[in-house]
Amino acid sequence: MAVRSRFTTPRLAAALGFFAATMTPAAGQETNAAPAPIKFANAQIEPLSFSGIDGWATDDHAIAFSAFLKSCKAILNGTKASRAARPVFAALYEVCQRAEAACVSGPLNAAQARAFFEENFRPVRIAPLGENNGFLTGYYEPVVEGARYPSYDYSVPLYRKPSNLAAAGARKLAAASFPNAGKIGRKFGRRKLLPYYDRTEIEEGVLAGRGLEICYLKDPIDAFFAQIQGSARVKLDTGQTLRVNYEAHNGLPYTAVGKFLIDRGIVTKEEMSMDRIRNWMVANPEEGKELRRKNRSFVFFRETGLAEEDEPVGAQGVPLTTGRSIAVDKSIHVYGTPFWIDADLPIDSEKPETKFQRLMIAQDTGSAIVGPARADIYFGSGEKLGSIAGRIKQPGRFVMLVPNKLNPVATVQIPLPPPRPTAADPKEGEKRYADEVAEIVQPLIKPAATAATVVDVPLPKPRPKAAPERT
Repeated sequence: MAVRSRFTTPRLAAALGFFAATMTPAAGQETNAAPAPIKFANAQIEPLSFSGIDGWATDDHAIAFSAFLKSCKAILNGTKASRAARPVFAALYEVCQRAEAACVSGPLNAAQARAFFEENFRPVRIAPLGENNGFLTGYYEPVVEGARYPSYDYSVPLYRKPSNLAAAGARKLAAASFPNAGKIGRKFGRRKLLPYYDRTEIEEGVLAGRGLEICYLKDPIDAFFAQIQGSARVKLDTGQTLRVNYEAHNGLPYTAVGKFLIDRGIVTKEEMSMDRIRNWMVANPEEGKELRRKNRSFVFFRETGLAEEDEPVGAQGVPLTTGRSIAVDKSIHVYGTPFWIDADLPIDSEKPETKFQRLMIAQDTGSAIVGPARADIYFGSGEKLGSIAGRIKQPGRFVMLVPNKLNPVATVQIPLPPPRPTAADPKEGEKRYADEVAEIVQPLIKPAATAATVVDVPLPKPRPKAAPERT
């Protein structure tokens, strides 16, 4: 769920999108530019320098490099066809070759790892079109009680992916390849795809007796949150631990149920957290069931075979790293891409006062993770870390590290928008705002000689806020 800026009008967003489109070569048009610019739908990017990234010098880059190496194992197993079709993937492939070569003699220390990132990447701030920030949430791996076989105590099934669940245009999908969006449904005949069963239908038994049950949990609330998190450690009644991970979803839209509690005045927006939702469901079992069913989305799992000490595996197919792995929109970003995240988060307390400035690696995804600057931070396993993850819902600044082989400034960049003025005279304020926007877009309408022409458009100076109008 992306944050919408109250300072951006649809008219301005459309104008900026138009200018970005008109400065891109038409399909089939040849240019002498090399390399070609990378493009991100509904996004604006702004080139930076590493020295201009607040907190960059004090991060422990060795930990980030270790997480990056995990991604490299998957990237280096990629096919030539994958590299040919995806320029970012191909560029990361070459960086990963250098990364593995750099640590042949042993792990890199923090200074060496920092130097590696600075030598192989260039930083680019990225935000949704018309926005100043992206949006952050957190996730974790729950620990729940369960059993292999149903009983009075263990009656809530976790299901594996049904054979009749399919995505349009895909004949066969690996678990990590199941799409977040698009047409997903129930196969009917050879070609028809019907909407899949929703949460209510599944909980009332429409899939029962088909042999899809992996295990059974004690608590329906545990099952609900395991689906939201996408993984779980199931402590079986035999003393063993079963590890399950996300495999697919039913294709129906995800609904954040907390908003219904906010609308009813039960919890304020500022106080909303996963713990608040859970506690209310525990105290109100029947209403809690109805609340859960407002989220029609449903997740299916697979057994992973992971050992007790192993971290869960993300959608890239590599183990996640606590505090360094993020889930991103895989329709926009390539797994393995490093991102610098800068935000004030409620980690040390329930107030967003903990400075979080850290290099993260994109290694996972989720059906609710949509947009160019949208990330879910992996916090680890267990109840305590789950409480922290469950209260993350803050804006944040995103800096994407782009491999040097690519040129993110090979075409005109649209800067972040100026704040809308709050002058006492609305007409005067609108005129000043229109003039300032014109200063941004005017240079963009001049035809460029080639796609490689760079137009430096600085961010506008912040407008001073006028005294608020009296009501």
